Amino acid sequence: MNRRTIIAIARKDIKSITANIQVWLPMFVIPIFFSVLLPIIVAFAARASKGDIARDMQIILDMLEKLPDSSLRRILDSLETDQQRIAYIMFNYFMSPFFLMIPLMAASTVSVDSFVGEKERGTLEGLLLAPVDIQSIFAAKALAAFLPAIGVSLVSFVLFGVCANVFAWPLFDRIFFPHINWAPLVLLVMPAVSLFAILINVFISARVSTFQAGYQLGAILVLPLVAVMIGQFTGFMLLDVKILLAIGVILAILDYALLRLIVRRLDRSWLFESQAR
Repeated sequence: MNRRTIIAIARKDIKSITANIQVWLPMFVIPIFFSVLLPIIVAFAARASKGDIARDMQIILDMLEKLPDSSLRRILDSLETDQQRIAYIMFNYFMSPFFLMIPLMAASTVSVDSFVGEKERGTLEGLLLAPVDIQSIFAAKALAAFLPAIGVSLVSFVLFGVCANVFAWPLFDRIFFPHINWAPLVLLVMPAVSLFAILINVFISARVSTFQAGYQLGAILVLPLVAVMIGQFTGFMLLDVKILLAIGVILAILDYALLRLIVRRLDRSWLFESQAR
């Protein structure tokens, strides 16, 4: 693979993102909602539940009573009010699956545009006829999706932390976010999720002819995340450090297997055939 060629193609693809509203609009709308609006709503909801706890908040408190002995349970027991306990577990645990939507959707949106965008702009054939090996093209497309996805995710994490600590400050009078479980989430799971979404969507985008078709197929990746959200809110599975590390390792293994599969399948004749569809 040619490093300079990879960087040149990736830079071109990243620049093309700003010219396509279908690509950059979801990359801004979804992070703003999950990293700014949602933490503000949760903070005000926790602060407003003074005196008698609202019925829906009581469900959360009942679940907390069933938690086994752990660092989370000890932290929650050390907090003085139910409002603090609700805010702490909402921000540090229940919000983590929602936050994973950011790298998933950002990576999916950009990676779907990788080959489909070239087809719609009529530039894929010229790229395939250029004296560039197919591995370099694939690496450039993956890099052009990975860097914006990780960049948006990290900025969103900072914004989320600032909003959580600022708007929940009247409850704690201190910085309470993030808990240690966010370390494997940000450093391991987020990059692994991004790469997994990129590999799946690059494979999909090479097979379809329009951005909308590729985006709709790529949206299937949200379903496992919905299952994780349900597990969190029902108390069936709490995303602590051990579970997040396990998820990260499993995703890394899947990423490696997918990468090998796609590299074997991806060739010029296959892409020319998909161009003709």
